Amino acid sequence: MIALVNYGMGNLRSVQKALQYLGAEAHITSEPADLAVADAVVLPGVGAFGAAMQRLHEAGLTHAIRRAIEQGKPFLGICLGLQLLFERSSESPGVAGLGVLKGQVVGFSETPQFMMRVPHIGWSRLRLSQPLYPLWQGVPDGAYVYFVHSYYAEPADPALVTAHCEYGVRFACAVAYAHLHAVQFHPEKSSAVGLQILRNFCKDAS
Repeated sequence: MIALVNYGMGNLRSVQKALQYLGAEAHITSEPADLAVADAVVLPGVGAFGAAMQRLHEAGLTHAIRRAIEQGKPFLGICLGLQLLFERSSESPGVAGLGVLKGQVVGFSETPQFMMRVPHIGWSRLRLSQPLYPLWQGVPDGAYVYFVHSYYAEPADPALVTAHCEYGVRFACAVAYAHLHAVQFHPEKSSAVGLQILRNFCKDAS
């Protein structure tokens, strides 16, 4: 069973429907105990970093998420779910993230002379920095995926980055560590390419 973490800020139904379409058992939950018994965990998210961390704390989910990752369960962070894995975000100064990955989250508008529209909404090319990474099986370099975000992660360790994107600046749009996977784009909204990525995650979760 794949547990979809519900803290009131995720695109849960779309992710659930995509996983179910692929034949996976996907259960939406806000119960920490469900994460403990799940075979895999998905952390979606849309919204602000600080508000998301507050809701995770209030629901008692922060420890459950960290524990699932420590146990080596297949884990997928999506959009804000990727950003929350890092230590901090300039969107919410003073708010600590999950801290599973070293690094910070910064905004496009903080880049000097940034000329693109913010937020970054729409289809952009996925540039695979680790083409043999399991989540990219059957996904060609340059494939289009769908983004909706104003902030992006800057991992302290460049080796964590499995894909980049160009949007006025080159930024990390996918990171991984062992069975932890996280993407800044929305695979559930990325047509056949997104389904292939989710299919690859389901293989890791099986």
